[in-house]
Amino acid sequence: MSVRVLAAVAVLLIGLSLALPALATGYVVYIGNLLLVFVVLSLGLHIVIGEAGQFSLAHAAFYGIGIYTAALSSKVLGLPFLAALLAGGLLAALCGLAIGILSLRMRDIYLALSTFAFGEAMQWVFLNWTPVTGGPNGLAIPPAQVLGQPILSDKAAFPIVAGVTLVVVALVAGLHASGLGRAFRAVRESEVAAAAVGIDVRRTKLLAFTLSAFLAGAAGGLFTTFSTFIHPDSLGFQTTILVLTMIVVGGVGSVTGALGGAIVFGLVSELLRQVPSYQEMIYGGILILVMMYAPRGVFTLVGRR
Repeated sequence: MSVRVLAAVAVLLIGLSLALPALATGYVVYIGNLLLVFVVLSLGLHIVIGEAGQFSLAHAAFYGIGIYTAALSSKVLGLPFLAALLAGGLLAALCGLAIGILSLRMRDIYLALSTFAFGEAMQWVFLNWTPVTGGPNGLAIPPAQVLGQPILSDKAAFPIVAGVTLVVVALVAGLHASGLGRAFRAVRESEVAAAAVGIDVRRTKLLAFTLSAFLAGAAGGLFTTFSTFIHPDSLGFQTTILVLTMIVVGGVGSVTGALGGAIVFGLVSELLRQVPSYQEMIYGGILILVMMYAPRGVFTLVGRR
C-alpha cells in the first residue's frame, strides 16, 4: 500500500468518524462499525495467507476468542475497553502461536485441515462451555468503558472503532514494507530458498500465525464496543469462509485488496441476510468467477488497469 493510499484511507476514516454518527441512522452506523471489524479481520488473515502463504481456516475461532475474552474481561474484571481488547488479542495470539507450533511440519491441504479442526473444536467450546460462554443461549456483552464512560450506542462507538482500524491499517501497511514482510513473502514463494538466504523459516511462520491471530482477537475486541450479544453460531466455519472470500476477491497478498474486499463483501454479506439458504452458493459462485476472470483479485485488476 502506497503512502498516498494510506493517507486517503486516514482522511476517509477521520471524515466518516466526524460525519457518519451525526448524519446517518443507527443501523447505517452499525453497518459501518461491522465493516471496519471486517477490515481488521481481513488484514489478519491477509498476514498469514497473503503474506506468508500459510493456509489457515481457524480465523473465526481466533475472532471468537477475542470477543469472549474482551466481553468477560469487561464483565468480570471490569477492565476498560483498550485493556479488554488487548486481552482478547493476546489470548488469541497465544492460541495462534500454539497452532503454529503444532502445524509447522504441515503444508497445503494438511495445514488447512488441521486449522479447520481447531476452528470446529473452538466452536464446540463456545457452544458447550455454558458457565463461561453462555453456551447455546449466547452471552450478553456489557458496554465498553472508555475513560470511565460507557459506550452505549453505535454512534458513540464508531470513532473508536475507526481509530483502532486506522492504526491497524497503518501497522499492516508498515509490516508489508518491512524486512519481516519481505521474509514472509520469501517463505511464501519458497521455503528452501528463504532458508538458503538466512531466513529462519520456523520463526517466520510462527510470527505470521501469531500476528494473524492477534488481529483476529483484536477484531473481536472491537466487536464488543458496539454489539450487546454474541452467539456461537456466528463464529462458525461460514465466518472464516466469508473473510477468506474477502481477501481472495480483493486480491491475495495485497493490503489494498484486503481493505476493498472487506468493504465490498461485508456489504454483500449484509444484503444476503435476506436469503441465508443461498449464501454459500452465492459465495462459491463469486469465488469461481473471480478465480476464472481475475485470479489476482478484483482490486488488483482495477489497479493494473
